[in-house]
Amino acid sequence: MTTISETRLSTLQVVSYFFVTVWLVIAAGPFLWTVWGSFKVQGDFFSKADWTNAIYGIFTQRETGAAFTFNGYYGAWIVEEFWRNVVNTSIIVFFTVVISLTIGTIGGYALARSGYRYAFWILMLALVFRAMPHITLVSGYMLPFFEWNIWGLKITTIVVLVAINQPFTLWMLHSFFLKIPKDMDESAMIDGCTQFQAFRYVIVPVMWPGVITTGLFSFLLAYNDYAVTSMLLSKPNETMVPAVASFLGTVQVQGNIMFAVAAVVSSTAPLFLLIMFFQRQIVSGLTAGAVKG
Repeated sequence: MTTISETRLSTLQVVSYFFVTVWLVIAAGPFLWTVWGSFKVQGDFFSKADWTNAIYGIFTQRETGAAFTFNGYYGAWIVEEFWRNVVNTSIIVFFTVVISLTIGTIGGYALARSGYRYAFWILMLALVFRAMPHITLVSGYMLPFFEWNIWGLKITTIVVLVAINQPFTLWMLHSFFLKIPKDMDESAMIDGCTQFQAFRYVIVPVMWPGVITTGLFSFLLAYNDYAVTSMLLSKPNETMVPAVASFLGTVQVQGNIMFAVAAVVSSTAPLFLLIMFFQRQIVSGLTAGAVKG
């Protein structure tokens, strides 16, 4: 016989599956629709007369002779040279993540192992800067960048993104280090390791899932940033997100919206692959940050 607890559990599972399904439709539906529409012409994808044109590709067949076309991708990547924006994004994101993780790992370990009161106030100060709107911090950099004639360069944007991202990495890695017993450090130093050797050869390998998790969030912050990159980068150094916005045009300049649609798909698809590739490390890192070791 089915017990009351089993019935409640079954009902809870059904409700959970229902809400997860609704969430997937709301979250994934627009992206899948955008992927489909990126292979159509604007007349189909943004048809006001009949939305089914986006499914069957009536105008796409008339203009290209096929139900699908790569004109949007060709226009974005070749005509508008979106590949340059991809290269710029890769450079900025790479150095932002590497610098943020290096400083955050060393700083988080030092603060976690420090018994002094100043460690708490440093973390509180970092939290205040993390809570501030990004645009507030960017405005403080504008004047010196113009005066020193370094505005528009990738290196200046990397500096600002690291400054914005560093409090987050410091807090995340600090919390991970707190879960690792100090006995591991002490045992390594008893065996002849220095403090840095114990950190490098004993603590960091245990912390690796946490480092990957923190690095992924740092990657997403730099990869998806618009406010900082749009204000601090010149046109040749522009990253993907501001470039997509420029494809849309303005009230004065006509854009090509299908270039933007293709660019959105091109910039979003790698994120799915990245999450799928590191999913085990991400789950392991989040679990390590929540459960005491």
